[in-house]
Amino acid sequence: MADKGSQLLERPLYVFDLPEEIISTLTVKQSSKVPVQSVVEETTRRKEKVTPEPRDDGTPAKATSCNLCGLSFANVQEQRDHIRSDLHGYNLKQKLKGLKPVGEAEFERLIGELDESISGSESSDSESDADDGQATSGKSNLSALLEKQARLSPGPDVEISGTKRKRGAGKPPLLWFTTPVLPENTSLGVYRAIFSDSVQAKEPDLVEALLRKQLVPSKAPNSASKQNDTGGVPLPGAQIGPHYFLCMIGGGHFAAMVIALTPKIGKKHTGVAERQATVIAHKTFHRYTTRRKQGGAQSANDNAKGNAHSAGSSLRRYNEAALTQEVRELLSQWKPMIDSAELLFVRATGSTNRNTLFGPYEGQVLRHNDPRNRGFPFSTRRATQAELMRCFVELTRVKVSQIDEAALAAAAAEAAQKEELSRSSTPKKAVDTSPAKSKEDEVAALHTNQLVALVRRSKAPAVLSYLSSNDLPASFNFFPASSQQNYHAPTPLHLAASINSAVVVSALLTKAQADPTILNGEGKTPFELAGDRATRDAFRVARRELGESKWDWSAAQVPTALSKSDADKRAERERQEEAAESAKEKARRKAETERLRAETEKAEQERIEKRIGKGRVVSAVPEKTGAEKREEEARGMTPEMRQRLERERRARAAEERIRRMQQG
Repeated sequence: MADKGSQLLERPLYVFDLPEEIISTLTVKQSSKVPVQSVVEETTRRKEKVTPEPRDDGTPAKATSCNLCGLSFANVQEQRDHIRSDLHGYNLKQKLKGLKPVGEAEFERLIGELDESISGSESSDSESDADDGQATSGKSNLSALLEKQARLSPGPDVEISGTKRKRGAGKPPLLWFTTPVLPENTSLGVYRAIFSDSVQAKEPDLVEALLRKQLVPSKAPNSASKQNDTGGVPLPGAQIGPHYFLCMIGGGHFAAMVIALTPKIGKKHTGVAERQATVIAHKTFHRYTTRRKQGGAQSANDNAKGNAHSAGSSLRRYNEAALTQEVRELLSQWKPMIDSAELLFVRATGSTNRNTLFGPYEGQVLRHNDPRNRGFPFSTRRATQAELMRCFVELTRVKVSQIDEAALAAAAAEAAQKEELSRSSTPKKAVDTSPAKSKEDEVAALHTNQLVALVRRSKAPAVLSYLSSNDLPASFNFFPASSQQNYHAPTPLHLAASINSAVVVSALLTKAQADPTILNGEGKTPFELAGDRATRDAFRVARRELGESKWDWSAAQVPTALSKSDADKRAERERQEEAAESAKEKARRKAETERLRAETEKAEQERIEKRIGKGRVVSAVPEKTGAEKREEEARGMTPEMRQRLERERRARAAEERIRRMQQG
């Protein structure tokens, strides 16, 4: 029986075309839940003769596996792709924080909760596109998720007021089955998303539903059959049978595919028969809509800060509208195929992308309340045709897990015993440590992290709001005081002065009543850490507004008081002087440019006259090229001025292109 089962696993198992021996004896696995994070593995390609190193828990690990994320891979390339993925990077951050790693489904759920993000990292170098602003964007899915988790609310494992809050794990993405024709420790996993909600609620109906999904393979079309320009794909006008609709949109990339569920039997060049997918229709769009090096869509930035007026922002707004129109026209053309699809798998992250697909708009095709709607229960990359095909294969391929559950239970019991022994062997001094003090340290560390982040971003209103809502003094001491950063800047006022944030210094002094006489570990006051005139003036203006009796300003090393109007007048005078100097420099450069041009023309004229004098005939003075003209214009300029001139040229060119597109 074991030999027969091994033969059945020689090839990948397809959900809609399972062997008769398996489908007739399949039962739902109820004895235990197979841990998703440690066992999803393709046994059909596990033929490597490599002796792997053991995992941390003592169980053997595959050579192509990730011990941190608990995943195994069919080959080394898939493992390398995983190492570059956001999931692996997020779990590395979790490990550094002392937290547990998450699985693919949990990470996908976390990414899906983001309000606006980029479409995701792309592992393939062939699909990298520096012009789209995505690969080079300053905010990826991972950075957006980490930024969201670093907000003012405490983490899931932080105890405040004696309460520990933990988020539930939810339903696992895979349903597990077992069959006597396979070895005892072998389980088969099928994604829950391919079953309807009513079938998922009744476990006895799962096997019957899986049986109804079996389809008879069809033969691959020959060269004389009706084909379209996608290379051997039948046109969608014929009877296409059961099919799925898959769609992804994000970061200006859109990809959609209608793919048949009936397996197609074809032959490789070696003559071996294999299953192939039948793509009924597919389409991809890409428009430049994301803000390079800043991340996020242009519409999201406009909603948050108001409309920008640069040439790039106008181009991105135009492209967003064009992408929306193109996507909706395509969905309208595909409406018969979408309406007849069994399931709709859609990934649309962010309100702008969701509105593009789900509207509401006149003649919309996709709807939020459609019971066929599904998300991808695993991490996805940039929206491309290849990524949609990978997702379809992942959704419809049966996962094979081979683990010794008895060994896992024994390992769990041994780990629990070791933890109990570790607790009992803790030194008495550590046991006597007050729990309340440890809890206070955790809360102080949390407040420190939040305040430091807000001060460094010069968010003065947010700093005041955080201090007020958490009943913290304006001169709150950062924790731990022994760290190098907190030794140099122990309070928010010290930190704001050291990074030259005049607006935060002014808010802390005049509105939060922060004490400017507190010394840091080096014996310096906040004023002594200020590095520019604007920050030092903020201290002097605060002295004028608060009065001489408020603080010992001499001990704080703050000079004489300065009124706000005097500070503004001096700043305005300095700006005017700087503008005058700039004008003088501009005039000097212009004169120097004219002088050099005149000298060049004179030298050229003398050269021509000399050649004529020697009897050579000169038809005409050659006209200067555009590059020569630009070089003459930039002659005598500093590198900064040359860069500014080049940016102005590009902006004018972009505005001219937009004007032509609008007129055309």
